[in-house]
Amino acid sequence: MARDLARMLSPRGIAVIGGGSWCDSIIGAARRIGFDGTIVPVHPDRREIAGLRAVPSVADCPVPVDAAFVGVNRHATIDIVSELARLGSGGAVCFASGFTEAATEDADGADLQARLIAAAGDMPVLGPNCYGFVNALDRAAIWPDQHGMQPVGRGVAILTQSSNIAINMTMQQRALPIAYMVTCGNMAQTSQAEIAAALLDDDRVTALGLHIEGFGDLRGWELLAQKARRRGVPLVALKVGRSAQAQRAAVSHTASLAGSDAGAQALLDRLGIARVDTVPEFLETLKLLHGVGPLASRRIASISCSGGEASLIADMALGLDLEFPPLADRQTAALRAALGPMVALANPLDYHTYIWRDTDAMARAWAAMAEGDVGLTMSIVDYPHTDASDWACATEAAIAARARTGAPFAVVASMAELMPLATAERLMAHGVVPFSGLAEALAAVQAAARVGGPDPLPLLLPGGGTVDTLLSEAEAKAALHHHGLSVPSYRTVAGRDAVAAASGDLRPPFVLKGVGLAHKSEHGAVRLGLAREQLAQAAQDIGTDTFLIEEMIADGVAELLIGVLRDEAHGYVLTLGAGGILTELLRDTVSLLLPVSEIQVRQALDRLAIAPLLAGYRGKPAADMGAILRAVMAVQDYVVANADCVGEVEINPLICTPDRAVAVDALIRKAKT
Repeated sequence: MARDLARMLSPRGIAVIGGGSWCDSIIGAARRIGFDGTIVPVHPDRREIAGLRAVPSVADCPVPVDAAFVGVNRHATIDIVSELARLGSGGAVCFASGFTEAATEDADGADLQARLIAAAGDMPVLGPNCYGFVNALDRAAIWPDQHGMQPVGRGVAILTQSSNIAINMTMQQRALPIAYMVTCGNMAQTSQAEIAAALLDDDRVTALGLHIEGFGDLRGWELLAQKARRRGVPLVALKVGRSAQAQRAAVSHTASLAGSDAGAQALLDRLGIARVDTVPEFLETLKLLHGVGPLASRRIASISCSGGEASLIADMALGLDLEFPPLADRQTAALRAALGPMVALANPLDYHTYIWRDTDAMARAWAAMAEGDVGLTMSIVDYPHTDASDWACATEAAIAARARTGAPFAVVASMAELMPLATAERLMAHGVVPFSGLAEALAAVQAAARVGGPDPLPLLLPGGGTVDTLLSEAEAKAALHHHGLSVPSYRTVAGRDAVAAASGDLRPPFVLKGVGLAHKSEHGAVRLGLAREQLAQAAQDIGTDTFLIEEMIADGVAELLIGVLRDEAHGYVLTLGAGGILTELLRDTVSLLLPVSEIQVRQALDRLAIAPLLAGYRGKPAADMGAILRAVMAVQDYVVANADCVGEVEINPLICTPDRAVAVDALIRKAKT
């Protein structure tokens, strides 16, 4: 059920329930942002809090309670939330902790959380373990601490699962207009995706930033991405959980299920949400999205008055999904006219200082760079904090270039300290993005170029049941072959003496495998290229009681891994990569979430480092791409058909030949059915 959060997020009447410094701070934070509605302290004994007359109970509030801060212990919180809901209040921020996020330390936490949800009914609740929000558009706040936000007419919304990170971000001095700062705590009732969707209802929100510890309701995230796309609001995420330590912290902090990072990245990609890794990158990306929106291209242009900076940005862009295209003829002509004959024309451009202080010439040169086939033009300008008056020409030239071309334009300080706030605000007011830090700027550009639309197909959600059954290789191959996967002709035979006879209708050379070992290669239980007369001795050497004999696939041009893993937090993660015994060493993989199309699979394969092998490397034959795609889709068909019980499927390797793709080893783990 979608709850209406508008009344709570833009209140006229606020109840502050509880005593102590936290509740005093709530009143101070609301005053600091310019709240001109009614604030009513609620306390059974105190007559006055922070200079305001207190009432003994929620029922005694003289105005309707649009939003309430519940700053009492966790047990009393439940009763107060119940009373607020009974009175028809707009919503509550629950400050207390000790609910599900503390379940490992306190067995009562989960029960208390269930009681809190029941007490709230249809009334929206943020938290528990939640700081609340600051609404700089309507000048309202429920926030029990300091904040650095200022009233704005439009800006970005930020939604985070960490109150402390939220406080820090409100203190930014980067000229980023923050319209909303909202914390969601451990989301007992109202999910992060649901809160984010509510923020999208405000037309004054230009971009939405999400600090995510765990996703939770996957269908809710799909709906959020679709709504953001319809409303033209780009989404960017700061998703934690790459490390095992971060995953453990997420569980203890908000009871979030972190899942695998590969699954998280695949989900963000599928939803069209760009991802960054640090708070500064997050803020700079939001600034770029607020200023010019998602970038149409990952191609960029760079301008600087120093060859050192031109080299620096070129090197720093290595490893990123960014490109510096060469100058077009029309750009070269315009640049030559503006810069004269002494400047070597290139992208990145070092324009020297021949035209420094000639604002018109600088603007003409920068406009010429911006008129190329690029998503963004960046002028590197470091403003000294001693006396930056001589750098005003660079500011005005950037503003003029943006006005002349209408193309996305940014001014980048190589260090955050060298972008003065007043200069950044002037640039932002004229549609020029002021970046604080070169590394952060490049990360922001890459992210803004990756914002896209969500996949129209719904995710395949993970099934239930404990995955405790491992099929034999022969059983796994038979199950996958039923869904169209090509496998070698094979026989399973019991007894070493029967191996040779069982191979009678198979064509040599053979592969002989010992059955019943988890890692056959490590145990020497796989023998390749055997003639019929060698089978008996090979069986004796392997030493198991049961064997798998199969025809050897000898004409492969590449080996691939196809894996699907049930990730409880994100869905079914499909991993494609370099296969064979060196899979873990090469780590050449890409991950997607099911379901996928053949086009998506082909695009993913093209991103692999071994893609040239598949295409035919240095005169070698190419692999049969159609057969590879059919193999991947066959694995997907099996997973879809068994989504209620399958936990893992792995093909390693899929031997890719010029005319087929054959799964020579297969693994399936599933729940008992």
